[in-house]
Amino acid sequence: MTTDDPARRGGREAQRRRTRKAIVDAAVRLSAGGTTPSIDEIAAAADVSRRTVYTYFPTLDHLLIDATAGALNEPPVEQALADPALAGDPAARVDALIRTLLAHSPQSLPLGRRLIRLTVDPPADDAREAAAPRRNPRRVGWLEQACEPLRGTLDEEAFQRLISALTVVVGWEAQIALRDVRGLGPRAEQETITWAARALVEAAIKENGD
Repeated sequence: MTTDDPARRGGREAQRRRTRKAIVDAAVRLSAGGTTPSIDEIAAAADVSRRTVYTYFPTLDHLLIDATAGALNEPPVEQALADPALAGDPAARVDALIRTLLAHSPQSLPLGRRLIRLTVDPPADDAREAAAPRRNPRRVGWLEQACEPLRGTLDEEAFQRLISALTVVVGWEAQIALRDVRGLGPRAEQETITWAARALVEAAIKENGD
């Protein structure tokens, strides 16, 4: 098995997301008391080193904005994806994820714009860029959850390609493009994102059946 094997690469990415989540969860817990935690306090609470925190979050502002956005979105998203009525339908699960994220966009999108401004420039340390996602990898985890029914249908490479494609159309970046470039309102924005995401899911299923 080579280092480019999709299963191994997916395992590394999952581990990075777990580490990042531990850091964000620690920041949320420590911030709940109304005070701003330090990097040292967050690192200790997450049981990681300061260097690991800075690998994922170059600044404290970056970390705290990300943590706030996660606290807004995570509970309703997890509830939507746990709906047993959608258990075997990946397209419907992706639809539910999109509806939930967009329902909370009045609160989360301003945070997303701030986070993008903080992370749009490449870091000086190229190794850090290669080692860790720099913006909202929880979206990848949610998309994987939504598409979980396809794991038995698609091989790992095809599954990961679908997740990568969905990452392009589901999230703050797509919303900003549709609002700022296309001038769409919330309803048209949701219809467009849902249509694009469904097209990708259906294309992956069709490609697998050909």
